[in-house]
Amino acid sequence: MKLKENYKWSLVVPTSMGIRLTPTAQGQPIHTSSNLFMQATSAETNVANISAYLGLPVKALTTFVKGSPIAQFIKDNLRSRHIEYEGKDVEQGGPWGYRHQINIADSGFGSRGPRVWNDRSGEVGRTLSVKDFDLDRIFGQEGVQILHLSGLIGALSQETSRFCLELARAAKKYDTKISFDLNYRASFWKGREQELHDIFTEIASIADILVGNEEDFQLCLGVEGPEAGGKDIAAKIESFKGMIRNVKKSFPGASVFATTLREVVNANSHLWGAIMLEGENWHVIEPRPIHVLDRIGGGDGFVGGLLYGILKGWEPEKWPQFGWATGALATTFLTDYGQPADEDQVWSIWGGNARVLR
Repeated sequence: MKLKENYKWSLVVPTSMGIRLTPTAQGQPIHTSSNLFMQATSAETNVANISAYLGLPVKALTTFVKGSPIAQFIKDNLRSRHIEYEGKDVEQGGPWGYRHQINIADSGFGSRGPRVWNDRSGEVGRTLSVKDFDLDRIFGQEGVQILHLSGLIGALSQETSRFCLELARAAKKYDTKISFDLNYRASFWKGREQELHDIFTEIASIADILVGNEEDFQLCLGVEGPEAGGKDIAAKIESFKGMIRNVKKSFPGASVFATTLREVVNANSHLWGAIMLEGENWHVIEPRPIHVLDRIGGGDGFVGGLLYGILKGWEPEKWPQFGWATGALATTFLTDYGQPADEDQVWSIWGGNARVLR
């Protein structure tokens, strides 16, 4: 995949930032916890975090509540993660006005699965608009190698749907590659099914990299695929390949198609694999056991590692391998995002080497 050569940004992600609250007593459920740990989070910056931590220039396009201490917390957190940001400060509009989303989630433990409660009322990220950004400057003058879009932002509101579509069109105009992780959420699509199907279909039609699970491709794009979930995920690999072939037939403009494979043994033990089609070449990672501290962000970690491999110009075989390992890495952190120390640490995970490094 040939990337733009004159650029300021390796990766740009539009996102709606928020906070996640988790019990400080690891593995305990929310309803029994009186002490909570607060972190800044979003699916899209989870993806960007891999490239940012490994030294590539990354920018988030977002928006903030003006004067909010939570907004300041998020800005400081992004700086600490080496992620540049651009976005306007929106007036709160009083106590019942705008705020940043709140994600309340525990990690689960053993036979008790994790639970997530999303509180997105009044979310400032729903106001994201193309009029708040100079796209000709970002994509034309500064230059971007990959624009990564998520279906979470694409479906958040009518404004953000239009925002993502216009970003994709601008990226295409300036020869920036487009990555699109479909990230279907039923609650976001309710009452907007046809509208969002049309928008997602247009974005997918000009994307270069399409990522999604079996549910994403079927419910966002109407592409036939295997039944979601279940056991013995390895036995479904051929049906996953069939789904990807169907996606490629419907969206021939893309050159990379990827999906993760996850079978949950219990909250702390998963079988983790991946499939990628690059051109006519299949790259399959059979599901392997991984230990899970917190599963949230594992899929984002996979996409982050996949994109990092593409940005580094590696051989395609290494893209999903590195993504598999950065996804596995993310599940060993209490944060939603993986924080790789260096490439060697990631490749050690891929190689199954957990020995101490002195």
